[in-house]
Amino acid sequence: MTNWQNTWFWLVDSSQALLDLMGAGGTVMWLLAGLCVLFWTLVLERFWYMHRQFPAWAKERREAWLALCQNEFSNGWPRTVRSAWIAQASEQLLTPLTVTKALVALFPLLGLLGTVTGMVAVFDVLALSGTGNPRAMAAGVWQATLPTLAGMVLAIGGLFSIARLERNARRALGQLADQLRHE
Repeated sequence: MTNWQNTWFWLVDSSQALLDLMGAGGTVMWLLAGLCVLFWTLVLERFWYMHRQFPAWAKERREAWLALCQNEFSNGWPRTVRSAWIAQASEQLLTPLTVTKALVALFPLLGLLGTVTGMVAVFDVLALSGTGNPRAMAAGVWQATLPTLAGMVLAIGGLFSIARLERNARRALGQLADQLRHE
């Protein structure tokens, strides 16, 4: 077999294993997967904004600040302009993070919802078969634990990425505030 055929078979096997895993976790796993895609899209957008868009915006403000400070008729209102620009920068950098924080808080809650739905499946097996069929109960327990695990893993990864985004945003705000000082 050639190298591309090995890669193709590996991809097919991996995608089938992923579909089996998602199916075993129930509907909640699909909901978690959708929110995971949304979350990481928002995180990547914030990283892109902080590294591509915000520096250009801050550069425009620095240039306007230098022109404003050179004006001899500017008495006390440049401080007001500076405060407004810093508040605007804070809103641009930190406000969109509230959505990602909400998603991180939602991940473990959806995992717990998966636990409840899986345990309902276990109780259905108990109700139908009396003392219980161990194989059928195992499927319900698997359905109960898998979304919980996925929700916790997503929340932990989300906490790290949000901490990094907030640190970068606060650093960028501090740099902008330092550059907009009256010299």
